[in-house]
Parts: sequence; C-alpha cells; structure tokens
Amino acid sequence: MRPDKLPTTFRNPPTSRCLRLIAVTLFCLFALHANADSDTAIDVAVRIQGDEAIVDVNFHVRATPQEAWAVMTDYDHATAFISSLEKSVILSRTDEMLLVSQKGTMGYGPFSVTLDTVTEIRLTPFEKMQSRLVSGNMKKNEATTRLIADASGTHIVYHLESTPDVWIPPLIGRALVEFETRARFRQLVDEILRRKALSEAKNVVR
Repeated sequence: MRPDKLPTTFRNPPTSRCLRLIAVTLFCLFALHANADSDTAIDVAVRIQGDEAIVDVNFHVRATPQEAWAVMTDYDHATAFISSLEKSVILSRTDEMLLVSQKGTMGYGPFSVTLDTVTEIRLTPFEKMQSRLVSGNMKKNEATTRLIADASGTHIVYHLESTPDVWIPPLIGRALVEFETRARFRQLVDEILRRKALSEAKNVVR
C-alpha cells in the first residue's frame, strides 16, 4: 500500500523508544488478562505469514452448545458484550446463512485501526460456523468455529485466516492480534456464562 494511503498514525515508522513503550504496555495488559482468565483458559496461537495472520483458539465453557450458540450468533446485540465493536447488524437471515455488517477497532492506542466489513456466515446449528468476507477494508477474512459437546460443557475451536488492508507494525503485530483475540473471546465467554446464570436463576424462581 502506498504511504499516502496509510492511516495517519501508520505513515511514519515508530521510534524504538515508542515500540518499547508499547511492548511494556502490552505486557501489563497480558498480565491483567492472565489473571482474568484463570477460571477459563483461552488458548490463542497466532502466526504471521507475510501480510496474513493465522489464528487458532481453543477453550472450554461450562455451557451447552445451544447456550453457547445463542450468544455466538447474537450479532444484533454483539456491541453490548464485545467492547471493540461499534456496530453489528444482521442484514439478512436464512436457516443456513447470515449476512452480517460490523464495524470496530483492532489494536491499541496509536496502533489502532478501524475495521468495517460485511461477512457471510454459514451455519450448522450448534456445531459449526463458517464465515467469509463479502466486502470491507480487508483483503481476506475467513474463519471456522466448531462447537464440541462434552460431559462438562462445550469445547470451542476457532481458526481464522485474515489479511488486513492496512499496515500493521510487524514487531508488535502478533502481540496485538493475540491480545485482541483473547480479549474478544474472554468477553464472549463472560456473556455465555452470564446468560446461563440468568436462565438458571429464572428457573429456580419458577
């Protein structure tokens, strides 16, 4: 991408002092999230291959696939529990497919970028979601999410292959993607458990 087309904050390469400051900040943020995730481990692996980010996430949640699915497909209300999302709207819906428009941010401080996308999501209820980019300011964004029931809840496996249409600082790009991914899934787990607890409380009252 031509330098004059880059977001303003990305046109000038950051100084080594700036990079050290960002690295220290990210380390502190990772430490905070490590404590927050002590009850539900969220395993995130990120590989950067050229311009492409490949992300794999594995975690377990103490909820049924149906309870997890209800939250994961609630795109119309996702801004209420995913802090990085500014907009999330289902444009069209069938039993097997959703077309979703979302706008949000990725990154931290001066290294933040806005992502504005329309995504097609193919559904296999309570088992799998497959999404692909239809339009937006990304070159590629394809993901598969699998839900696997077990005796104590649901194991969730997520795989993403994504190529943004903006420059991301290579030295901290991997750390940023890992941090953002873990934070988003942490919030997703929290909402699944919140709704589950609310439902159980209502059943007790009845």
